[in-house]
Amino acid sequence: MAAEFSFDVVSTFNKQEMVNAIDQARREIATRFDLKDSGTTIELDGPVIKIASASEMTLESVRDILVGRAVKRGVSAKVFDFQDVEDATKGTVRQEVKLRQGLPQDLAREIVKIVRDNCPKLKAQIQGEAVRVTGKAKDDLQAAIAAVRNAEKDKDWATPVQFDNYR
Repeated sequence: MAAEFSFDVVSTFNKQEMVNAIDQARREIATRFDLKDSGTTIELDGPVIKIASASEMTLESVRDILVGRAVKRGVSAKVFDFQDVEDATKGTVRQEVKLRQGLPQDLAREIVKIVRDNCPKLKAQIQGEAVRVTGKAKDDLQAAIAAVRNAEKDKDWATPVQFDNYR
C-alpha cells in the first residue's frame, strides 16, 4: 500500500465564535453595574478588535471579560495580541487587539525542525501560513502531532497551533 497520509499544522480560530464572544462581552458590559455607564465600546473591524473605555481600570476589566468569553466559546486566549493603551479624547482610553491567524515563518520553521528531529520518516514542508506533514504510516503522523503538542507546552508559543486535514 503506497498511500500517503498527511495533516496540516495551522493557527486559526472560528470567526463566528469570536463574533459571538464579542456580542456576549457587550451584553455583560451593558448589564454590569461597575461598567454600565462607562461608555465602553467593543468593535470588530476585520482582524482587529477596537476597545474604548473611560479609564484603564475599566479597560482592563473589559479585556478580562472579552478573553473569558472567547475561551468559553473555544477560542484560544493566545489569539489576542493586545497593543499599547492609547489616550483618546475627553480623558478616555482605547486599545487595539490584533487577532493572530496563520503561523509566522520562524514558528513554521521550528515546527518543521521538530517534526524532522522526532520523526525522520515524515516529510514536513511550509505551505504559506501552514505546515504540511506527510508520511506513509498514520502512527508516525500521530507521533509528530504529539511532538508538536509537547513542544507547544514546553516553549509556550505566543501563537495557538491546531491540526487540520488529517487524512
